Parts: sequence; structure tokens; C-alpha cells
Amino acid sequence: MPPELGLRLGLIWALVRNRLWRWGITALIAGFVFQAAALSQGGVALVQPALVIELPFTMIILSWAFGTVLDRRSWLAIGVLSAGLGMFLAAAVPGPGRWSPDTTEWVVAAVVTSATVAGLVALAALSSGPLRAAALGVAAGIGFAFTATLIKKCVTLLEDDPGALPVSWPLYAMVFTGLCSVFLLQNSLHSGSLVVAQPALTISDPMAGILYGALMYGEPIRTGPWIVMEAAGAGLLVYGVIVLTRSPIIQTHTGTPGARR
Repeated sequence: MPPELGLRLGLIWALVRNRLWRWGITALIAGFVFQAAALSQGGVALVQPALVIELPFTMIILSWAFGTVLDRRSWLAIGVLSAGLGMFLAAAVPGPGRWSPDTTEWVVAAVVTSATVAGLVALAALSSGPLRAAALGVAAGIGFAFTATLIKKCVTLLEDDPGALPVSWPLYAMVFTGLCSVFLLQNSLHSGSLVVAQPALTISDPMAGILYGALMYGEPIRTGPWIVMEAAGAGLLVYGVIVLTRSPIIQTHTGTPGARR
């Protein structure tokens, strides 16, 4: 898409007319449905970190689609990422929430989230290239994590009183934040290569999700000596994400924004 469409609704309008993009959005919506099902069974701090597994699947699907073979380094990165995720979850053992956010907590979370995302968007508007893509990627990750907290609330309402959900504010707040997050994601991918945008999104989403789960829903995470193992797992996860996005398959078949234009 032309660079002048950056941070404009015209970018989404142009993308809607692309059949391949519509297939992608359909898959994304299906992913939200599965995410809602997962959040009905577990906490935000458990579900959001598990979403990083999308990246290894992306690599495998790319290799099938283009008839290429993943190199040894890519397979090693997939193993490291998976091991890091498993290590973190095994050490943290995120438990079920001990409370549901009240109105004040929702207002505070919404204000802090909005201010943080607005700051990242302002930074992106004043930047270009990798910094712009990274800032928007982090903003999108935070937005998706906050959307997950609203999905959790909607799922709870649906289970308690299905008739109350259509007239409740969390449903419409969830739709709004989800659409804003998708808008930020598209602009991140539009601003720079997948090598920059994907790690920013993949890392910020679970980290923000853990904070939201712990602070808003009271989802317990083990501390003390376990923090060392949690930090090691998070480090392996970050390293695996970065190495995977630098894989030759990603580099060859996504190119750079300049090359696409």
C-alpha cells in the first residue's frame, strides 16, 4: 500500500478490497473465537503468553506454502521459543483470578492503556522505518492484551447471564479496542518489515497480558526464587522470536516495504 496511507483509515479501506487480506481477517476473527474459548477456561496471564506459539506455526506454514525447507537455525529457534514458553509457564503457574475488576479498576486500566498507546502512536507519527514499525507493533500488542481482558469479562457475563451481554458495555468496548488494535497492527506491518513488526507485537502482547491478569483479575504468579526461572524462560522466548523473524524464509518471502512498493 502507498506510504501516504499510514495511520489513516484509508489504509483499511484499501485493504478491505483485497481478497487475500479479507481471508486473513477471517482467520484472525476465528482466532478471537478460540481465544475467547480459552479465556473461559483459564486466566489472561495464562492464555496470552501461549499466543506466541503463532510464530512457529507461521514459519511452518510459510515453508509449506513456498515449498522451502526450514533451516537448522529456524528449527533451533522454534525449539528455544517453545522451551522458553514452557519454562515460563511452569515457573509462573498463573492461577485463576481471585476477583473481578470493579468500575474504578476498569477506568484506571482504560486511561493508562489509552495514554500508553497514544504515546506510542505519537512516537510512531514522528518516526519512520524500523522505529515506527516497532512502536506501532508494541501499541498493537498492548491493545490486543487489553482486548483479552474485555473478552474475559464478556465470557464471564455470557456464562452468568447470556441475555445481559448484548446490553453490557464490555461487549462494545471489546469490539472497539479489538478494531483499534487491528488498525494499529496493519499500520505496523505497513510501516516496516515483518522482521521488526512481529517481535514487537509477539513480545508485548503476552507481557502486557500477564500484567493485566495479575493487576486486574488478581491472577497469582509465583514469585521468590521462581522469578529466576521465569526470567530465563522469558529470555529464551524473546530470543526465539527474534531469531525466527530473521529466518531466510521470512526475509525472502515478505521482503521490505520499499521492495513491495
